[in-house]
Amino acid sequence: MRARPHPKPQRQLAEIIGYRFDNEGYFSRALVHSSYIDPSAGMRPKNFERLEFVGDRVLGLVIAELLFAKFPDSDEGGLASRFNMLVRKETCAHVAREIDLGAYLLMSNGEADAGGRSKKAILGNACEALIAAIYMDGGLPAARTFIEKYWLKLLDQVERPPQDAKTALQEWAQSKGLAPPFYQLDRRDGPDHEPLFSISVSVTGYAPETGEGGSKRLAEQAAATALLLRESVWQDD
Repeated sequence: MRARPHPKPQRQLAEIIGYRFDNEGYFSRALVHSSYIDPSAGMRPKNFERLEFVGDRVLGLVIAELLFAKFPDSDEGGLASRFNMLVRKETCAHVAREIDLGAYLLMSNGEADAGGRSKKAILGNACEALIAAIYMDGGLPAARTFIEKYWLKLLDQVERPPQDAKTALQEWAQSKGLAPPFYQLDRRDGPDHEPLFSISVSVTGYAPETGEGGSKRLAEQAAATALLLRESVWQDD
């Protein structure tokens, strides 16, 4: 399958994030989606999946440190709920959109035509891969600088721990005299080390919504959030 070139050169992305790579190989690999086939070699080059694995851990460490410092009086539960909101794929995708990361990704024509450059899961994964590339090239201080640049302002939005979406949806259904929400596993994709679950949630009298996540719990939370937003129970800030 023939693949389109970068819509934008990666050096522009380096300027946006304000980091100069010594090893351009890490940077280039962080921008390769698994669907891409090198047209000159006729084969798939190394993609960002392994970097994504590292970036997820680096992001988690830095966010944990930032929360520990910012909320000295918060208990473990309060820290955990804030942490989960800040490291989830949706938040990573938000940062990816801020730096227009999708415009620099190499992917197949089919994936691009299917909206791959704006898919939440792809953007979130690519953002984690970019964090890993910076970490592998410049160490934890460089990665921390990048994360602080884009996540510190998000910390200000979690002064109070966010309410659990599944709990909020159940309370909403209960307030209307309805049965508890029903969750159903629709699909499981991806390799064993990095599964992607798709789960739908339904409430009597309302159309179902679907959510995706790296675990069933995260997918259920995403589905509950989608339904709460659609019914204007929650507001999308």
